[in-house]
Amino acid sequence: MTMQRIGGLAALICAATYIFGFTLLVTVFAESGFGTNDIDAAGVVRFTVDNQALMITWFTVIYVLNALALAVLVVALASRLRAKSADWATMTLAFGLIWTTLVLGAGMIGNVTTETMAAMAPNDFEAAVQTWEALHAVELGLGGGNEIAGGVWILCVSLAGIMHRAFGTIVIGLGLLTGIGGLLTVFPPFGEIAGAVFGLGAIAWFIAVGLALLFKRDVVLSEPVQI
Repeated sequence: MTMQRIGGLAALICAATYIFGFTLLVTVFAESGFGTNDIDAAGVVRFTVDNQALMITWFTVIYVLNALALAVLVVALASRLRAKSADWATMTLAFGLIWTTLVLGAGMIGNVTTETMAAMAPNDFEAAVQTWEALHAVELGLGGGNEIAGGVWILCVSLAGIMHRAFGTIVIGLGLLTGIGGLLTVFPPFGEIAGAVFGLGAIAWFIAVGLALLFKRDVVLSEPVQI
């Protein structure tokens, strides 16, 4: 199996982790308020203590598994671009690995937070709540509160695709929409809507990229678009 096909499978895994995460947020986690702007910290700690295994599974899938698959995809896309533009390939590789590292770090912090809450809450619930708030802020800063790193990487891949005809219209269009959504998450007035655009757009983009890598041959470089 070629690296391109492996990258395609990795992209589909990334999409699946997002779908898994969103599904739990709107179902199992809905009553706890986890994943919303109006989080009841005490309620989340109680939920975490009662559902430790589920929380660890959730963090492991949406962050750790996602990061591992993302690393493979980043390398595969950089390899695809290298034959067309070594500079763009290197830039996308750099931004992609930065995002991968942040996502992996967020997952490790999320799992440690879950274990810490389960140990602290029975003895000092108030301290557990305060600790959760502090660690949750770190987790959000790395991988959930804003999507700048992911937005920049997806935008770079999309721009490279435009200039060097490396991807089809659907992949590029979804990438531009998703990337811009990720960048807009840094602005509070747009944060919630932009986050939804990025998350849902990323699912569609990962699927499109995965199918492109799995079932389509590389585009032969002819005349790159000059920008």
